[in-house]
Amino acid sequence: MKPVRMVVAGVHGHGRNHLENVRRLASAGRAELAGVCDTRPVPGLDVPSSADLPSLIAETGAEVAVIATPIHTHAPLAVAALRAGAHVLLEKPPTPSVEEFERISAAVAETGLACQVGFQSLGSAAVPAAAGLLGEPIRGIGVAGSWTRPFAYYSRAPWAGHRRLDGVDVMDGALTNPFAHAVATALAVAGADAVSSVQGIELELYRANAISCDDTSSARIRLADGTVIAITVSLCGDRRTEPYLHLHGETRSALLFYTLDEIEVDGVRTGFDRVDLLGNLLAHIREGEELLVPLERTGGFTRLLDEIRRAPDPQPVDGFRAEPSRLVLPGIDGLAVRAAAELKTLSEVGFPGSLGSPPSTWPESSLRVGSREVATYVRRGDLQPADAPRPHLHPVRTLGGTVVTETQPADHVHHFGASVAISDVNGVNFWGGSTYVPGTGPKILPNHGRQRRRSLRPVDGGFAEHLDWVGPDGAVLAVEERTLTARALPGAWALEVALTLHNRTGEPLSIQSSACKGRTGAGYGGFFWRAPKDSTGLDVFAADASGEQAVHGSLSPWLALTSDDWSLLFVQTLGLDPWFVRVAEYPGVGPALAWDAPLSVPDRLERAITIVVADGRLTTGRALALAAELTVS
Repeated sequence: MKPVRMVVAGVHGHGRNHLENVRRLASAGRAELAGVCDTRPVPGLDVPSSADLPSLIAETGAEVAVIATPIHTHAPLAVAALRAGAHVLLEKPPTPSVEEFERISAAVAETGLACQVGFQSLGSAAVPAAAGLLGEPIRGIGVAGSWTRPFAYYSRAPWAGHRRLDGVDVMDGALTNPFAHAVATALAVAGADAVSSVQGIELELYRANAISCDDTSSARIRLADGTVIAITVSLCGDRRTEPYLHLHGETRSALLFYTLDEIEVDGVRTGFDRVDLLGNLLAHIREGEELLVPLERTGGFTRLLDEIRRAPDPQPVDGFRAEPSRLVLPGIDGLAVRAAAELKTLSEVGFPGSLGSPPSTWPESSLRVGSREVATYVRRGDLQPADAPRPHLHPVRTLGGTVVTETQPADHVHHFGASVAISDVNGVNFWGGSTYVPGTGPKILPNHGRQRRRSLRPVDGGFAEHLDWVGPDGAVLAVEERTLTARALPGAWALEVALTLHNRTGEPLSIQSSACKGRTGAGYGGFFWRAPKDSTGLDVFAADASGEQAVHGSLSPWLALTSDDWSLLFVQTLGLDPWFVRVAEYPGVGPALAWDAPLSVPDRLERAITIVVADGRLTTGRALALAAELTVS
């Protein structure tokens, strides 16, 4: 396929991600960056730059214009680009009004060119699959989303948090921007593509922050076919929770986690593939492939946005907890869950008077020992490619409630609690962060992979999971079967992790660490546990060694990482690899699959490890006895 020449408009914010995507497609021979359009200088790019998009398209002969500018500029830029002869990928939301939506629609009809809207969640195969999984009609869809945003979020740009700016509609509210994918996905599952699909809308718009838009909202949409969509979202949550759609059938229900491309039915989660929308647009141009999110498919969303635009200003609410960097509405996540489950609005579940009440159970994958929740198994949808996105355990707690994991610490933002992470699998970085380059040192490269969940189902004591290990080009290098279970021990509990990695490349799979490339002692890669750095009295010991220097690289079958408040005993129960250990710089432990030499995996790799999580400091004698018991069992 001849590379498609393209320009990107708006490259200082989210547009940076589009630039990276263009580079990725260019490396595959599918695209060519011909120029950038921005009102500010763009250093470091050796392509034409202009603030005049139509002129830039004419100068460069671009066939595609990616528009990632503020919402209120979408319509004029999209119309100009289409009339200049370029197909358009338009960042979501497409426009702040039905009138401007119709302006772009007219330009599409006039030019015969394509306009794809950047609702990436609609590129997921989970969306068309959702309607059929219940085996019965969907009568209603609830949407729950609770994120946290700092004060700085509302000063990120002049239009941030505004309904209007200098008399121009901006509409940067919770429903219309950060949770726009949630709304669009619900409407897509319901088949509400057109403006006429929406029969009626009830709105409840609130704000805790000193902004003019909503940061906490409910919308109940009644569709022409009788389906009800009830959406409750907030940017004032105590923590980020994974947003989802609650699909209500006549007798059954399901949860669609749209940021993760996963659907849960009867306790079993299934993962689906996602198609990149820019790649889909290029395939449409060169090969006639059907567009996944043409402009007309976003009419229902634009109808809701237009209703919000014409609604009264959001109602200020009290009851928030003021923190140094943000405002929190206590219990708002639980109210969102309840509203989605009951297809209600916030006022119907008692908001704002119900603030501070105990939150409802958020649908996460939790490990329990008896009635105690001891660990949460999460897969976050907000991670960047350089994080090497992967499922991970966090927080993990002792029976006494002490947290013994840390995620995205300042010293290593690609550390995620307890996870399986490898720095180099056939050249792909599944660890996150930099890659060690011989003769150069650590360097950020566009080589990060991700672990894509195919299914997650409950088993006795925990979960069984199937994962794809996917490279940056979308190729599946390996398929993993993983189990995580929890069981009680006297005065403690044990986490058991087992994995089988199946090679899918057709030739031996090469696993390497940075140490294999010349970085002495950096043999990390495999199961890895990042513990809290602020813990006091940190120490490490094994059966025949004590202290970081002595234990690091040792082949003891077990190792204990202890502090004044907690202890972790790691026992390798299948396979025996050298221990990678850090204590002084940060507390982290894991068996190293490729300590100082590459590991070749022709067919499959099997490993298992058990971790005892205990309150207080384990003695050497107690650790030895537990390790012997676990090894035998």
